[in-house]
Amino acid sequence: MFKSTYFNRSLVCLIVTALFLLHLAGRIDIPLLNKVENIVYDIRLSNTTPDTVDPRIVIVDLDEKSLAQEGRWPWSRDKLSFLVDILFDYYQIHVLGFDVVFAEPDTTSGLQLLETLQQLTLADNPQFNKVVEQLRPQLAFDEMFANSLKDRNVVLSYYFNPNTNINPDSSLPKPVASKQATPTSLLQAKGYGSNLNILQDAAIAGGYFNNDTVDSDGSYRRLPMLMTYNDEIYETLALAMYRKAMKVTDIQFDYGDGYADQAHIESLTLNSLSIPVDNRAVALVPYRGKQGSFRYISATDVLSGTVPIEALADKIVLFGATAAGILDLRTTPVQNVFPGVEVHANILSGMLDSNFKSKPDYMLGAEFLELLILAVLVIFLYPKLSSIQSIGIFGVLIVVMFSLNIYLWQTLNIDSILATPIILLFILFLIQIYFGYFLESKKKNKLGKIFGQYIPKELVSEMSQSEHDFTLKGESKEMTVLFSDVRGFTSISENMSPEDLCELINEILTPVTQTIHQHQGTIDKYIGDAVMAFWGAPLDNENHAHHAVTAALAFTPVIKQINNSFKEKGWPKIEMGIGLNTGTMNVGNMGSEFRMAYTIMGDAVNLGSRLEGLTKQYGVQIIVSETTKYATPDIGYLELDRVRVKGKNEPVSIYEPLGLISALTSEELSLIEQLDIALSDYHQQNWQQAKSAFIALAELQPEKQLFKLYITRIDEYLLKPPEADWDGVFTHKSK
Repeated sequence: MFKSTYFNRSLVCLIVTALFLLHLAGRIDIPLLNKVENIVYDIRLSNTTPDTVDPRIVIVDLDEKSLAQEGRWPWSRDKLSFLVDILFDYYQIHVLGFDVVFAEPDTTSGLQLLETLQQLTLADNPQFNKVVEQLRPQLAFDEMFANSLKDRNVVLSYYFNPNTNINPDSSLPKPVASKQATPTSLLQAKGYGSNLNILQDAAIAGGYFNNDTVDSDGSYRRLPMLMTYNDEIYETLALAMYRKAMKVTDIQFDYGDGYADQAHIESLTLNSLSIPVDNRAVALVPYRGKQGSFRYISATDVLSGTVPIEALADKIVLFGATAAGILDLRTTPVQNVFPGVEVHANILSGMLDSNFKSKPDYMLGAEFLELLILAVLVIFLYPKLSSIQSIGIFGVLIVVMFSLNIYLWQTLNIDSILATPIILLFILFLIQIYFGYFLESKKKNKLGKIFGQYIPKELVSEMSQSEHDFTLKGESKEMTVLFSDVRGFTSISENMSPEDLCELINEILTPVTQTIHQHQGTIDKYIGDAVMAFWGAPLDNENHAHHAVTAALAFTPVIKQINNSFKEKGWPKIEMGIGLNTGTMNVGNMGSEFRMAYTIMGDAVNLGSRLEGLTKQYGVQIIVSETTKYATPDIGYLELDRVRVKGKNEPVSIYEPLGLISALTSEELSLIEQLDIALSDYHQQNWQQAKSAFIALAELQPEKQLFKLYITRIDEYLLKPPEADWDGVFTHKSK
């Protein structure tokens, strides 16, 4: 049955892993994985951006202020001509890029009206024709704008679209390369919308601003640096501006090893700059931070000349809009509403800093291997681990994957999947838990049939999660036994009715049993008002002594609660004695053919019973043996005595636990130290010093019966000293 279950869950894990691998290879699409990967990418990017302002790039902003001062958009081309002139002649900028398209002629000057009149009615009027020719240079705004563009580092924008040409009379700028000599995997456009020929021909270059690689959630995480149209290759706006700014003439295509024949691109090289791209020449946008990573200057302030020269001198300038109604908004990893012009600015900044994240081809193989390793670990390792170990390994794997991913991202600038392997690991982990639950349930049922009549269900549940085989056969092992007994129970019971006595016993034994179970103990038996419990079997417990002592200490508040309840009912107050011993004991199913019980036997068990009987004589609630004390170094003890109990010849040191050493008060720690000094004098027969020490202790704690006991003993030894070979052991004659 186990083999069948193991095969089934392994098969399910393999099927899930195969689906994830097919998604990674692009054979199938799992939208949830894409969505979560995008979220993880955005979080990493947002948390690692420099969030500083790049002083090299400035955005001349067509903002609300500019519209209010200069009039609504589009502005006349003579105003734009003046803008270009003042930027280059007065402010001495380095490169200017327009993030707008000038697709229609300027009709604001009235030149078209004059030309129409000239053609229709006044063509033969020399005087009118002369006036028209004199006015033409002042009214031909498109020509005026074109003249301002000539011989300057001005890059105009255009866009590709998947259909046909928007304005077929316009032309594209000069391509950067011919498609026949370059990769065939580049994105292809079917149409375009561009500037007037007179303007595009005058500009030194042009670049497209559209993005055909927007993710399914609409976010601009990547941008194609190159696209093809009619077997020619064209560049994006930012790339064109960078090439003019850095005087780069050629773009070189770098191919991955083994991909030369297929023309598979890995990067673009522009002199010393290498831009990592995928085989479509798509690069990850290197965002610097949220909007405002570049200085914005109002266009009207530039036109009025009120901007300090140093604010624009030798800068790379982008002209774009943020005014309501004409604002080009984008969704990005760093901000949901983001100006499109600043996307180009971020790409420019990344090229200037040579700061791009990459996704090399070999990462696909590494990611495949990562998923396979996770599947192998879960399928072959997890069934051999306990639930706690499985959770631990799960946590370790998560930490390793996070750490490796962050290292690749921050140190090597490599983008690698993170959500996909984590989700796979989580699903495989759930599959193991699901199938493991049925295995553990069957194991629990089996253990319940064997041990259910002897031990608490809590321990059965814990045993079911263990890989150890449990039987009822006898075995010898180190354990800790606890005996508890209600003092003076006989006199209490004599004055109670049978019904009340039965209820009283139940109200005592129920919370005591719960306390033992909470500390991982096993109830051996109830003997009237007494309880016998042990730790260390059937489930191994290395800290059995610690759990036993802390359980005994927990009896104190339990007894207080019991007495509060008894007081309300008019029942007598109870006190309890508890004895504990640690040692080798025999445990197993013992009894007769008529009745069997899972119990413990041995001298160590008997000693525990004897110690419980001594609690009344020493006036303490709990007494533990020296073996229990040595097994619990984190607990503070008062040494009570060194005794021989009835039925045993070997002496044993006995102690009273006070609590965890870390929780003891300074008074309790001082009491332990003073008692040790007093007992040392007592064992050396320095009777007067010992008596003085115990008297001082009795004055500190007059309710402590132990100190009075020693004062009485010392008085007896002063009258009748012990034998010369006295070893300091007190022999108890009764149980």
